[in-house]
Amino acid sequence: MTTTTTTEPSRARAVLSNEDFKLLQEAVMFYIKAHEDDPISSKYSNLYHRLGSAVRR
Repeated sequence: MTTTTTTEPSRARAVLSNEDFKLLQEAVMFYIKAHEDDPISSKYSNLYHRLGSAVRR
């Protein structure tokens, strides 16, 4: 009878830092201001707010 050993996967590392979220949020705000009349800008506005809540965690 053979036994197999299973190992737990290592803990995932964060891909983005809090500073990265702040930079992305700033870039999204720049886009929103430059494209205020674009109908898709509301989606970018939602993204801006989600990025802000991610920074506060």
